[in-house]
Amino acid sequence: QVQLVESGGRLVQAGDSLRLSCAASGSTLSSYTMGWFRQAPGKEREFVACISWSGTRTYYADSVKGRFTISRDNAKNTVYLQMNSLKPEDTAVYYCAADDGSLISLRAPQYDYWGQGTQVTVSS
Repeated sequence: QVQLVESGGRLVQAGDSLRLSCAASGSTLSSYTMGWFRQAPGKEREFVACISWSGTRTYYADSVKGRFTISRDNAKNTVYLQMNSLKPEDTAVYYCAADDGSLISLRAPQYDYWGQGTQVTVSS
């Protein structure tokens, strides 16, 4: 069983940068694909980024490509999401998720473990 705890969310202004962290306990993350998803008020949860267990493959939603970077430190059992050039439309609750499947997925139902989320608010 994996427990995930996100941190780093806060209120920022458009154009600012923010780094989210996702710390895991209960199991090592080294064998999991890790993903970040977000959910804005009144909208469905959407894929943001994911990273393979080795860290060699990353995938991004088109809306964040070039601005966000996902990374992981398996020794620290932590995954990060560096967010640059933030926009008001990035405002959402950001969730970290772990997938123990063998194939990388961009779909939320494929992920087995979820954190409680951290709020990111970008003011214009």
